Amino acid sequence: MSTTQTLTERQRRHLRALAHALKPVVRLGTAGLTDAVVRETERALADHELIKVKAAAADAEARDTLLAGLAERTGSALVQRIGHCAVLVPGAGR
Repeated sequence: MSTTQTLTERQRRHLRALAHALKPVVRLGTAGLTDAVVRETERALADHELIKVKAAAADAEARDTLLAGLAERTGSALVQRIGHCAVLVPGAGR
């Protein structure tokens, strides 16, 4: 998950605190990382700037792959991943 390296530890801590009360706005289902999910995530990032994503994959490695792929395809930075949820913020190029 190289996208976390674009944020300093202080920034990540602040963003995690802000995201604590958020509910997931995008859900990755059994269909995986589809174009529709990517478009919806991009729209959510544009609207909210800090979003929570929930992945339905049962395997932790599969969740990591899905969430890292979503961050890469949307140009966002992965702030944190705990269990089935991840926090994304738009990347520096946005």
